[in-house]
Amino acid sequence: MQLPAHIRYCIDTLEQAGYEAFAVGGCVRDWLLGIEPHDYDLCTAATPETVAALFSHRTLVTAGMKHGTVGVVFPEGVVEITTYRTEGGYTDGRHPDWVKFVPTIEEDLSRRDFTVNAMAWSPKSGLVDPFGGESDLKSHTLRAVGNPDVRFQEDPLRILRGVRFSVRFGLAPESETDSAMLRQAGLMEVLARERVFDELCKLLPLISSSELVRFAPILTQPIPELASAIGFDQRSPHHAYDLFTHVAHVTAAVPADVTLRWAALLHDVGKVPSFTTDENGRGHFYGHAKVGAQIADGILRRLKAPTALREQVVKLIDLHMTRLEPERKLLRRRLSRLGSDTVDQLLLLQEADMGSKGTGREEEMGIFPEIRKILQEIYEENACLNIKDLAINGQDLMTIGYTPGKALGDCLNRLLEQVVDESLPNDRAALLEAAKLS
Repeated sequence: MQLPAHIRYCIDTLEQAGYEAFAVGGCVRDWLLGIEPHDYDLCTAATPETVAALFSHRTLVTAGMKHGTVGVVFPEGVVEITTYRTEGGYTDGRHPDWVKFVPTIEEDLSRRDFTVNAMAWSPKSGLVDPFGGESDLKSHTLRAVGNPDVRFQEDPLRILRGVRFSVRFGLAPESETDSAMLRQAGLMEVLARERVFDELCKLLPLISSSELVRFAPILTQPIPELASAIGFDQRSPHHAYDLFTHVAHVTAAVPADVTLRWAALLHDVGKVPSFTTDENGRGHFYGHAKVGAQIADGILRRLKAPTALREQVVKLIDLHMTRLEPERKLLRRRLSRLGSDTVDQLLLLQEADMGSKGTGREEEMGIFPEIRKILQEIYEENACLNIKDLAINGQDLMTIGYTPGKALGDCLNRLLEQVVDESLPNDRAALLEAAKLS
């Protein structure tokens, strides 16, 4: 394992002072998989106070010392060095109830979640792998360290992490681990919402449609509003899939952008509450976009999502049934009202939605290249789509008799509407003349 110079320096400093030190966890796993590690965590037999003393000539981050961790600041980033330890459960959903320092690396590794993360390496000792993590990597197996029920009870977030590791590295949970993940999934209710949201944001850009369906009983624990979609028959000739399978296909079909993935995952969350059937037994979901936007807003507030992400996801869900069409005037209006970023994301969501019905009606997808062609033409024209792009401003209107206030603002908006509809050129003289007439 070729360690970066600053990581090797930390290990050498600890070993020269008489203390074992290892790179541990994800960096070892990634190295064995042939993936270049980007983060290195170190563990050592030295106490936090000793670590702080050995690196006192450098800037330190000491906020985690009570849990055994000292951060050493380098130009490349902060290196976290943690004393060998074991720990209690996470009653508050955030922090271990207690931490106890232990004398050996094997005892430290025994507290970790999965065998593939319970390995350590140092230039002096080589690979330390007491639970068979290297063998599990080779057999593409995800296995909890020790008793899986105990591991997940200690920190239920490990269940979601297990889903992420399975998806990211192609590891199939072995039977006992798989059963315990399902059995203990309800414990995620006690977790701090920020931890759950952060883990889901790491997972969503990685996951495929089949994996979403496979892990649905786990993923719907922190988002119970989606549980009713599992196996739900939409009773529609436009949909060959049950509702959750459709949602899974849409989620995997949009680009791996976290905002788009959240919008896709929640885009039909309003369907079950809006479901009705007609006299022929056909299903309808009138108003489900607006209902879904309200439900999604509540979900993301509960998960303490950042405001900007929440608002954009809710906007996309609210608009996802407002179909974009390959019509220049309509697209200019949408761009003027929504902005190019939202229109581009909405187009991607609608394309994934229409292409994930399982009916095989590919001809319906032909409008999307047409829409993109027209949008590209509009973008290249650098068209006037906002008030700030008008060839006149409020000061110009005041020179022809307008006073500051509502009438002036209304006039600018009317002029913009005409320019967007291409019924009026964005020309100073033409705009002023039109303003005199309004």
